[in-house]
Amino acid sequence: MDTLFTEMENERKSEVAPLAVRMRPRSLDELVGQDEAVGPGSWLRNAIEQDRLSSVILFGPAGTGKTSLAHIVAETTKATFVEVSAIGGTVSDLRREIDAADKRLAMGGLRTILFVDEIHRFNRSQQ
Repeated sequence: MDTLFTEMENERKSEVAPLAVRMRPRSLDELVGQDEAVGPGSWLRNAIEQDRLSSVILFGPAGTGKTSLAHIVAETTKATFVEVSAIGGTVSDLRREIDAADKRLAMGGLRTILFVDEIHRFNRSQQ
């Protein structure tokens, strides 16, 4: 849940973030590669720019920009970005984030992008 100091905390975190995080593209125009998927005129780009994207599954090898694209979607649509990794996270972590997203939506009308990284690490019932 956001507090009075959330923005200051986020700024401080970004100052000490790893180089890869600081260099991450912040818009579709800064994203290199993936022109078929998010290039000008593509359905995905149009859906993102028109804020009509609901649920999406990003699949591909490491380093292809899945996390960067999720960050860009959140930035473009002014949604809160939340990342849970199945490596260290649990289903209860996901439930907690979903509850927090419901509260953000109900109280402030803020939508949430929930990015579940390495979801294949969960077993079938957890997925």
